[in-house]
Amino acid sequence: MRAIQITEFGGPEVLTVSDVPEPVAGAGQVLITVDRAGINYADTHQVENSYLSKTELPLIPGGEVVGRTADGRRVVALVGSGGYAEKAVAHAPYAFDVPEGVSDGAALALVLQGTTAWHLLKTSTHLQPGESVLVHAGAGGVGSLAVQLAKLWGAGRVIATASTEEKRKQVLELGADAAIDGEPEGLKDRILEANGGKPVDIVLEMVGGPTFDESFAALGRFGRLVTFGAASRQAAAPIDASRLMKGSKTIAGFWLADCFRDPALLGDPLAELFDLSASGKLTPIVGGDYPLSDVASAHEDLRARRTVGKLVLDPTR
Repeated sequence: MRAIQITEFGGPEVLTVSDVPEPVAGAGQVLITVDRAGINYADTHQVENSYLSKTELPLIPGGEVVGRTADGRRVVALVGSGGYAEKAVAHAPYAFDVPEGVSDGAALALVLQGTTAWHLLKTSTHLQPGESVLVHAGAGGVGSLAVQLAKLWGAGRVIATASTEEKRKQVLELGADAAIDGEPEGLKDRILEANGGKPVDIVLEMVGGPTFDESFAALGRFGRLVTFGAASRQAAAPIDASRLMKGSKTIAGFWLADCFRDPALLGDPLAELFDLSASGKLTPIVGGDYPLSDVASAHEDLRARRTVGKLVLDPTR
């Protein structure tokens, strides 16, 4: 079968199409003929071996797929790796039936970015009605869903960062109350201004480095910041415990992989997200449908922040 198999770590240039043996489903697994595979920012880290969990070569990247099982079920599945291919194997508890009215792209957006946004707001930061929420990269896969979910769940004010005027317009159309430039220089002041001069209650942060530092500085009393990525590939400045005590602030971390031991931590949020999507209350944004042969361009576009929403791969092209 056709697949993207890397034999050395590096940037997008190591992503090339190869002919590899088809995977074989073992006990408790299902074989899926892939209609679309999801592309995630984490994939760019996995390919260069800078992800939270180290990877071994050779590797077929790709953490989630949507397609058909041998018995005709249409499923979206988390596979860990192996998604950038014509066929993939998933453990049966992590292959979820996709309801009518939910497209392939939407299913891929919801199974990983959607469940991440769900847990960031409900599990990690415990959003309460009326609270203000700052969403970094509001036009991205997680951000575009988090903006909508925060509004659906009663946030008082949702502020999103985005890198271009076009993206800021898009997040406003998704329901954000304000959209600001996410560049670190002067970010704290822009956050406070967008929130009527007041610090924010919740920050969803996945950039790292000085963006993290500025965001923490804009956090109010009893505020919660959850970090779930480091897209800048820079480390934030260490925070002394006294800075948490003053203002009773919380810093949390979130990694979706920590939900994998209990399928209900994925399946229950996903069922809710599917219902919201099918009813038109939540709109997953599919920002690009790339041929498998053009996956390097997809990674380049993602790293250069040229994309919005969820990116998907078509293994038939």
